[in-house]
Amino acid sequence: MCGSFSASVCGDDGVRFFHTVCGSFSASVCGKIAPLFLPRCQWMTLMKDFLIAPSILSADFARLGDDVAKVLAAGADVVHFDVMDNHYVPNLTIGPMVCQALRDYGIEAPIDVHLMVKPVDRIIPDFAKAGASLITFHPEASDHVDRSLGLIKEQGCQAGLVLNPATPLTCLEYVMDKLDVILLMSVNPGFGGQSFIPGTLDKLRQVRRLIDESGRDIRLEIDGGVKVDNIREIAQAGADMFVAGSAIFSRPDYKAVIDEMRAELSHVKR
Repeated sequence: MCGSFSASVCGDDGVRFFHTVCGSFSASVCGKIAPLFLPRCQWMTLMKDFLIAPSILSADFARLGDDVAKVLAAGADVVHFDVMDNHYVPNLTIGPMVCQALRDYGIEAPIDVHLMVKPVDRIIPDFAKAGASLITFHPEASDHVDRSLGLIKEQGCQAGLVLNPATPLTCLEYVMDKLDVILLMSVNPGFGGQSFIPGTLDKLRQVRRLIDESGRDIRLEIDGGVKVDNIREIAQAGADMFVAGSAIFSRPDYKAVIDEMRAELSHVKR
């Protein structure tokens, strides 16, 4: 599901260490899997040019483990969490226990946690401990953006900022050296199934230019209204990581829609 891996047994406790293209993981002999985070999460550079990250907000919560395993087997790269608190955004979704449950189930792929909560610092360590690989948050939800980014890094996760459709780019120049990903919202956060806001394309181009000028290895993620019929245009504007929820999970054949997305992305020159 995550590609080839090597395994070895180390120590008296019989813990096995695995390394895959999705990252490094340790698995005890009893089968429980827990991620081992690297100083830099290599999955963002070792994997494909374009990463597809299905949002489990649209998955079947009655059989979440099975559904996530199914979408990863269909070719998805990353598991995307939309965490809402009914405070920063008008909806309530999932917490760290769901993240831990997926790890316990055996999900080894990177977990990308998008925090739509306020304040953010309280919940960051909980998600890191539960198995998050990458944690992003909205600058409006943090009293001290630099400190929140540092907290994520201290927990061993990759860190990123999320910008709403009307959020300016001005804060980025002060924290580019601390970012592993910039996530642009192409819908207003809080609900799934919304339509892509066309003005986001120009914003993507601006952020791509900032990333290229910085010379840093920063992923540019897009979330909201991503579908087969617009993913090529979105990639041409500069995105290289695509969150898709209902576009994937509403289809009976996950592999078919992911293959269609890959086919569209194959036309984009990087």
